[in-house]
Amino acid sequence: MNAAVVVSAIGWTLVDFLWQGALVACLTAAALGMLRHARPEQRYLAACIGLLACVLWPSATLVQRLQEVGAEHADAFLRTGRAGGGSASGIGWEPLVQDHLAWIVLGWAACAALLSLRMVAGLLWIRRAAAREPVDALWQARLQRLAEQLGITRSVRLRVVAHLASPITAGWWRPVVLVPAALVSGMAPNLLEALLAHELAHVKRHDYLVNLVQNVVETLLFYHPAVWWLSHRIRTEREQIADDIAARTLGEPRRLALALSELEKLQFSTHHLAQAANGGDLMSRITRLLRPETRVSNWKAAIPALALAAMSIGAFAHAAPPTPKKPDTHALLDFASCAKPVYPKDSLAQKQVGTVELDFLVAADGKAKEAKVAVSSGHPALDEAARSAISLCRFYPARTAGHPVESWAKVKYVWSLD
Repeated sequence: MNAAVVVSAIGWTLVDFLWQGALVACLTAAALGMLRHARPEQRYLAACIGLLACVLWPSATLVQRLQEVGAEHADAFLRTGRAGGGSASGIGWEPLVQDHLAWIVLGWAACAALLSLRMVAGLLWIRRAAAREPVDALWQARLQRLAEQLGITRSVRLRVVAHLASPITAGWWRPVVLVPAALVSGMAPNLLEALLAHELAHVKRHDYLVNLVQNVVETLLFYHPAVWWLSHRIRTEREQIADDIAARTLGEPRRLALALSELEKLQFSTHHLAQAANGGDLMSRITRLLRPETRVSNWKAAIPALALAAMSIGAFAHAAPPTPKKPDTHALLDFASCAKPVYPKDSLAQKQVGTVELDFLVAADGKAKEAKVAVSSGHPALDEAARSAISLCRFYPARTAGHPVESWAKVKYVWSLD
């Protein structure tokens, strides 16, 4: 099989992928539309299947073309792009494409080579940064504790990089999280911890490998918009999945949303060669964390569930637990155990003031198990500073019949410059 035949087979495969990729994109878009109210894991799987089809279909087409081309059919294939048939002459776009296939393949190969060099350069930079950048022992210990919470058994390294825009994660066998030095010194520790939890979610799911495959597909099929759209959808859904895992681990979706809002203010750029906390649309992710979308179901599909619920209520009404009694006393904050919340530097510089009302779930031992903002001061940084500081205080627990019990307590904190 001569080189001209191989070039012609590759050229026609690239041309055929124009309609193949468009068809795959349409089918995937329809599937994603039906899954718009489903969990992000399901949309992620649908988008991954679509991108995989974009690789397998043209690969199978190329293999079939090469297998069909025999020595006796080579001349016909070079004239028509098909083994053993077709007319050498004629009008239309096929003869025109056939005459320029060599240039099409050459242009594709040159662009793919440049994109490959860019990808390799990015990987080498990440490897060099992981080997040379300094280690922050304090944050390395916090990262390891978070990794244990997420059930990650591999050792995850942390490196502080001076000239980096956003935290990113790279590596599979020996994962590493690269953190900008500006965040370590300038972001509130609890917010940076939320971003690290997001990065560790990528490590837990081995997202780096999938992302690497995406880069290879983007390099080979760079000329088709469907590939870039599918890859973007995969990254969008992947970031939402990582957000969900991090929020569950922290137990505070709002803290992760606040951390992402800080990233939005700094207008970080996106890194495609590794997993970054700022992937996808940050504002939509923040909104999703603060106000989860209500999933809509088909009303006909809900009829059996409603009937079952009605039967269950009728059958087990007698087993309903008694209404819990209100505590005799309410939980109260022990002001002597508290340190005064520290005014955030940016808020102080902007002379922000306000009153924040907080709800605390106080355990029977007087420790705050859960904290949330009931009424915002109007400034997220002030809300978070008050919540973080007061959650470390001790409370006098509520009591029922003289025994301490778990209950909610309200605390109001006024931020004032006087």
